[in-house]
Amino acid sequence: MIPPRIRRRRATDLDGCVAALAEVHQVDRYPLNWPADPHRWLREPHPARAWVAVDADAAVVGHVAVHRVPDPVGGPPGRQTAEVARLFVVPKARGLALGSALLNRARQWADKRGTDLVLELAAGGTAAAALYERAGWRCVGTSTAPWVAPDGSPVSLRHYTLRHRAPGSDVAPASTARRRASRPAASRNSGGSSTSTS
Repeated sequence: MIPPRIRRRRATDLDGCVAALAEVHQVDRYPLNWPADPHRWLREPHPARAWVAVDADAAVVGHVAVHRVPDPVGGPPGRQTAEVARLFVVPKARGLALGSALLNRARQWADKRGTDLVLELAAGGTAAAALYERAGWRCVGTSTAPWVAPDGSPVSLRHYTLRHRAPGSDVAPASTARRRASRPAASRNSGGSSTSTS
C-alpha cells in the first residue's frame, strides 16, 4: 500500500474534506455538533495554512489547519501563536501515523516562523490526548465551551500548548515530552473541540 502524502490544501479539496469529515463524524462524533455549512466550517476562521493527506487515488483521508490567534488561553503574552484545528483522519487510514504526521507538518510550519501552537480538546478525547502527549504538548488549563453538546449539556475543554523549537534544536527527550504533554485539541466553533486521529 502506498502511504498517503501530505500537501497544502487547495480550494478544490474542500468537497473531499467534507466527505472525509462526514465519515469521521459518523464514527467519532467529531465535530461534536455537525456544522450547518461544513465547507465554511473548514474555511473559517481563515486559516494561516491548511494541509490534507491524500491516498493513491487522490482522495482526502486526513486534514489539519492552523489559525493565528491574538490572545490564546494559557499562552504567553507577546508571543506569536497559532491554533491547531480541524485535525482528523478517516477510519480507513488510521494506524498509519497520519495524525502524528499532520501535527508534525503544523509544527514545522510554526517552528519556521517562531510561532507557538495551542489547541483545544473536548474532555473525553482520550485517543487525541494520547497523541498530543506523545508529541510533547502540555495542558495549561480547562474551560467550559461557549457552545453545548447536542443534548444541551455543557462541554468541558482542555487547553494545550506547544512552544516552538529553535532551528537546529533537537526534539525533547521522551521523559520531558511526557511531562510536557498530557492534553488534546480541537476547534473553537460550535462543537469542533475534539480531534479524531486514532
